[in-house]
Amino acid sequence: MSDDVLPDLGPDRTLLLVDDDEPFVKRLARAMERRGFIAETAESVAAGKAIAVTRPPAYAVVDLRLEDGNGLDVVEALRERRPDCRIVVLTGYGAIATAVAAVKFGAIDYLSKPADANDVTNALLSKGAAMPAPPENPMSADRVRWEHIQRVYEMCDRNVSETARRLSMHRRTLQRILAKRSPK
Repeated sequence: MSDDVLPDLGPDRTLLLVDDDEPFVKRLARAMERRGFIAETAESVAAGKAIAVTRPPAYAVVDLRLEDGNGLDVVEALRERRPDCRIVVLTGYGAIATAVAAVKFGAIDYLSKPADANDVTNALLSKGAAMPAPPENPMSADRVRWEHIQRVYEMCDRNVSETARRLSMHRRTLQRILAKRSPK
C-alpha cells in the first residue's frame, strides 16, 4: 500500500491514536495523515476518553496497556458515543485472551507491536471478508502455555491468587511468568 491518499476512507477521515509511547504515536500520526486520515493523538486513558466523548472519531487505534489504565476503557467509551467507529487495538503484550476481550469490547482487529502504518491502515479499512493467511511458523509449546495462562488470568479478572489456584501453580511462579514478555 502506498503513502497516497486512500479513496475509500469515506467522508469522515477522523482518527484517534491512543498510546503512551510519545515518539511512536507521533510517528504513526504523521504516517496516517499521509494516507489521508485526520489524526488526533492522546497519551492516556483519560485523554482518550475525553476525546471519545467530545469528538468521537470514525477510526481509532488504541494501545491496550497505558500508564493510567486499560485501553479497553477508551474502546468502550468510543463504542458508546460512536457505534460505527472502526477500532483497532494495538499492544506489545499479545495474548489470545486480550484479543478476545478487545473484540468483545468492540474492536474490529487486534495487532501486536511492532505494527507499521500499513498494518494499521489495512486493519482499519479491512472489510472482514478475506481470511488471513495461515501462519508460516506455528506457535511454540512455550507460547501455547503462555497463551493459556493469559486466558485463565483474564477469566479470573486478573486475580493472581485465583489464577494460580486454577492452574495448580505456586502464586510466586505465576507472578514471575506474568512479569515476563510472551515467548516467541
